[in-house]
Amino acid sequence: MGLHVYNVLSRAKEEFQPVVPGRVGMYVCGPTVYDHPHLGHAKTYVSFDVVNRYLRFLGYRVRYVQNITDVGHLLDSGEDRIERGAARDKLEPMEVVEKYTWSYFDDMDALGVHRPDISPRASGHIPEQIEIIERMMAKGHAYVVDGSVYFSVDSYPGYGRLSRRNLEEMQTGARGDPREQKRNQLDFALWKRAEPAHLMQWPSPWGRGYPGWHIECTAMSAKYLGLPYDIHGGGLDNLFPHNESEIAQADAAFGTGYAKYWLLTGSLNVDGVKMSKSLGNFVTIKDALADADAVALRLLVLNGHYRSPLAYTRDALEAARSGARRLALASEKLATFLLSRGVDSDDGTVLNGEPAETRDRCVEAMNDDFNTAQAIGALFDAAHRVNVLLAEPTPPQETLAGFALVLRGLGNQVLGVIPNHGRSLEGLTPHLIGLLLALRTELRTARDFARADRIRDELSAAGITVEDHPDGPRWRISG
Repeated sequence: MGLHVYNVLSRAKEEFQPVVPGRVGMYVCGPTVYDHPHLGHAKTYVSFDVVNRYLRFLGYRVRYVQNITDVGHLLDSGEDRIERGAARDKLEPMEVVEKYTWSYFDDMDALGVHRPDISPRASGHIPEQIEIIERMMAKGHAYVVDGSVYFSVDSYPGYGRLSRRNLEEMQTGARGDPREQKRNQLDFALWKRAEPAHLMQWPSPWGRGYPGWHIECTAMSAKYLGLPYDIHGGGLDNLFPHNESEIAQADAAFGTGYAKYWLLTGSLNVDGVKMSKSLGNFVTIKDALADADAVALRLLVLNGHYRSPLAYTRDALEAARSGARRLALASEKLATFLLSRGVDSDDGTVLNGEPAETRDRCVEAMNDDFNTAQAIGALFDAAHRVNVLLAEPTPPQETLAGFALVLRGLGNQVLGVIPNHGRSLEGLTPHLIGLLLALRTELRTARDFARADRIRDELSAAGITVEDHPDGPRWRISG
């Protein structure tokens, strides 16, 4: 079975067929950088890190775009989140942006999340946003009121199709801001007029102001991926109105379609309650990393499905920490064994038998809408088999080399839950050690024991213990 993904737009699993064969354009809504990132960010961006890694593993050429929201994301009070952060920290807005953008990247690096190919900022794409707004106005989908521009929901019959909301029902329950003179309370801001004291404002055809929140994603995804593109990702919390409005803007401005597949992650619950600052159960990534290492946190996220809610509890974290240790220990023991035999699993190893079965189980799970929990289950079974085989009097090198290839390829490169122990000798490779031991054997055959012993002593000083056996010398990492 090829890759199938659950498309929120169709509410069904669909076979993944990119717009351009062999290439994937993926856009994921990024953070609003007004505070340190939290565990909800970890859940979303670790999940899409694995999507990105797996698509590349399958051989696709991926362009991964993830925006940085540094203007326009308003609180219910109408205050910009960046300005709220600036007032709190007593900094200029762009100082706040720099501080928390790098805090975000530092935390993602710590979690082993690969950087996106492009991380565009909303404030750096004001011209593109204005251009799209002008296109919508020219087609009758937007209007100006006192220097602010609003999208006309009544002009776009498809509004609500992503979130499956009925327009009439939404209008009945809508409560508008009396400060906004909108034609329909569901209409949303594309451009907001700035008061003189507003710190973040730019010139526009409608006067000085700043963009609305939704327009940035439409503008930047269109600029860097073209329309239509393959995957739009983000958190389920942004389904409405943010993602819904993105689609409406793109269709209204371009009429070419927007994202083909919508993949959205579930929420994060702390001790059974959805995480919220107001409830006092808010956990930053930095706080979480003080309790557990990055691999344990990745394992905690990936032990569940990306579309399901994640339960963050002390017990769940401890279970993830224990599981991460088991995987790491098996991988380390395996790497040490293979290195001591001079075996390089990357050098022509052919997968068959149990390693091939493990790989197939992992691939089958990942092809089923990125079912990381089942893939990790296969890796735990493989780690158990590795421990059993290593305990045998004569461990099967070919089988163990195959397991090493699978653990590194899927456990490390795709899922990021197993450290790469295969290159831990800092400059000494199995080939080099094998060459030194072959030279030592030649010297011993020639009865040049002084130089043979020097090779053994120098290897010992480098942390390598040499053991002589009837079938030839073996080596292992000391300690």
